[in-house]
Amino acid sequence: MAEWADVERIALALPEASERPAYGNAAWRVRDKIFVWERPLRSKEVADLGARAPSGPILAVRVEDLGVKEALLQDDPETFFTTPHFDNYAAVLILLDRISVEELTELIVEAWLCRAPKRLAEEYLENEASKHR
Repeated sequence: MAEWADVERIALALPEASERPAYGNAAWRVRDKIFVWERPLRSKEVADLGARAPSGPILAVRVEDLGVKEALLQDDPETFFTTPHFDNYAAVLILLDRISVEELTELIVEAWLCRAPKRLAEEYLENEASKHR
């Protein structure tokens, strides 16, 4: 299962990605736009979730849209979840110790693509496509 070192390695391997804390937690950005970040639950969220409140490291990841968010939540509720704080926001919370490094990599790259400037994202996709020819 994935660890913070995996998040850091995957995120920083992407073009123009950097790590800079946000609200006292680790966060990774592309041109100052956060695409993944450490997101411990707030006390109100823990109270709201009650017995369903997860423990362990939590990563927030930007997603393309609310449809993608809902699909992830429905597909694997043991790994992905949300709180009311994220209602109508295209991001999902991940229990880091329940996701494979392979799936984490895919989600981080997708999050980066959502936040990267269009030209930078296109260059990245072209470079990736040329590697597989």
